[in-house]
Amino acid sequence: MQKYADYIQQIEIDSLWSGRRHIKWDLDKKVNILSGVNGEGKSTILNKVVKSLSQGGEFPSHMLKGVHLKVVPEDAKWIRYDVIRSFDRPLMNIDVVAKMDISLATELDWQLFQLQRKYLDYQVNIGNRIIDVLRKGGPDAAKEAQLISEPKNRFHDIIDELFANTGKKIIRTENEIRFSQIGETLVPYQLSSGEKQILAILLTVLIQDNKHFVLFMDEPEVSLHIEWQKQLIDLILELNPNVQIILTTHSPALIMSGWADMVTEVSDITDRIDN
Repeated sequence: MQKYADYIQQIEIDSLWSGRRHIKWDLDKKVNILSGVNGEGKSTILNKVVKSLSQGGEFPSHMLKGVHLKVVPEDAKWIRYDVIRSFDRPLMNIDVVAKMDISLATELDWQLFQLQRKYLDYQVNIGNRIIDVLRKGGPDAAKEAQLISEPKNRFHDIIDELFANTGKKIIRTENEIRFSQIGETLVPYQLSSGEKQILAILLTVLIQDNKHFVLFMDEPEVSLHIEWQKQLIDLILELNPNVQIILTTHSPALIMSGWADMVTEVSDITDRIDN
């Protein structure tokens, strides 16, 4: 049986930029914010870690090359993770998407399309758990069933609150995510870039189903309204208190809700190597 880590305790990178810099970053189990001027290496650090990971949301920690991770518990060999990028760039594999008969134009669209599939699986899983609890019965069965569905209901409430100014609401009777707006039905690909971004982040967190996992985010604030930036970390932790957040940012708004102590400067975790 694979043993999964709860969180990453330390990231060490042998060299950054052709061996000129050595990185050692001790992490908090909940929130880690990497700051620094442009070109100092924030995104490079995240990218080196993410590129060292295998596909499929997990990795064998002993196989990383040039990137060393200490995890808790220390004998864990696997860890769940996901990645959120910042820019809603044009989709590169547009020919592949065209064959699928779906209207996707950007990378965020593609990410949301994949999340929709995972969201369906998530709903099946929690539905099966609810059925199992109710079948077993007992005095607290109804309460237990309600607790299982609470994160999904809270996710719906959060999105409705965030999108309230434009009158969009999630249609809760749909299996896939759809929105109603003034009598019309909208799919996620019709949202603004900022709406797609916040939806992708929170949906990524929800479908982990309260499991321990690491969420890497590279400048997630780029498309987000400043009020959403202020709420972002708190909303993520509310949906899944077992997530470890590792992000890069230029935005003061992201730390306004009491996260200033979680900021690390790139220069503070860097040793220069003399050639």
